[in-house]
Amino acid sequence: MSANHPTIKEIALRLNVSISTVSRALHDHPRIGIKTKERVKELAREMKYEPNAQAIFFKQQKTAVIGVVLPSIKEEFFSQAISGIEAAATQYDYTILFGQSHDDPAIEKRVIESMKRQRVDGIIISLSKNTNKISYLKEIETAGIPIVFFDRVPDQPDVHKVYCDIYKSTIDMVNWLYSRGYRKIAMINGPANLTASRERLEGYKQALSQKKMKVDMRYFETTDLTKEGTTTAMKKLLSLKNGPTAVISFNDYVHMDATQYAHMQGININKDIAFVSYSNLSITDYTAFPPLLSVEQYPYGQGEQAMETIIRAMKGEHEKDFFYHEEVPTTLVIHGTNHIR
Repeated sequence: MSANHPTIKEIALRLNVSISTVSRALHDHPRIGIKTKERVKELAREMKYEPNAQAIFFKQQKTAVIGVVLPSIKEEFFSQAISGIEAAATQYDYTILFGQSHDDPAIEKRVIESMKRQRVDGIIISLSKNTNKISYLKEIETAGIPIVFFDRVPDQPDVHKVYCDIYKSTIDMVNWLYSRGYRKIAMINGPANLTASRERLEGYKQALSQKKMKVDMRYFETTDLTKEGTTTAMKKLLSLKNGPTAVISFNDYVHMDATQYAHMQGININKDIAFVSYSNLSITDYTAFPPLLSVEQYPYGQGEQAMETIIRAMKGEHEKDFFYHEEVPTTLVIHGTNHIR
């Protein structure tokens, strides 16, 4: 008997039963009696038997591994998301193979191709900020590996995706500011190719129009999500003759860069200008200038839902052309009332 890798054959010899009986007993086959199952499982535990993952793959064509691709694990949003994915994966006896795109489409594609070669059963991905085309991902799905997008999702209908209603959240945010007397409301949005950026812009315009306010695009700037890009956007807003009384930032990281620059220019944060944001990350509790209001997007819950969705997609519970669109609700979270009008 191998000291390191006991086999089903060795268990069968010890118990004087067939190899197929041992295999069925280990998988709780209904044709195997309870006493036989107990004998087989007890000896398997004593011998420290572990299933041969490679053999299982060749038999079932499954690896019980899900590939997960995120822009950057150093961002709290995505670290929370992967925790949710991993927790849900464990419940289904799956493990995850993780990779980062670093917001580079070439790296993103390379990671995906590597996961394909590793024969993952499915892929969960949040797109890089610079990804414009997903045709290669559709090809991988056609090859039999289902894909679920989350958070940063494409706006096309023929994909599985998990997301928040950013359009409605933006309307709610503008309405909250308006109800507190703010009228010159600016926005620092993200890259134009992101669906989430387009939803923010449309929600921003719609909310202002509903309040009979002019949509003045001088109050609208974009950032590539770098500190330099956000600083440039904030600098332009502060240079306006009639500057903004409130600023909506694309996310909490943009918010922190924007408020840091504004503070350096002598702006009394959340008094001279109110700052609100998206994501509601815990890191803002430890900053000098947390946003007055933040949109909670529940990254952990999005991760859990993404895993639930990939499981359903792999099982093929619906017809071939059915696509899951799972919306995770958002919440407006007020961080403080000291400076609210």
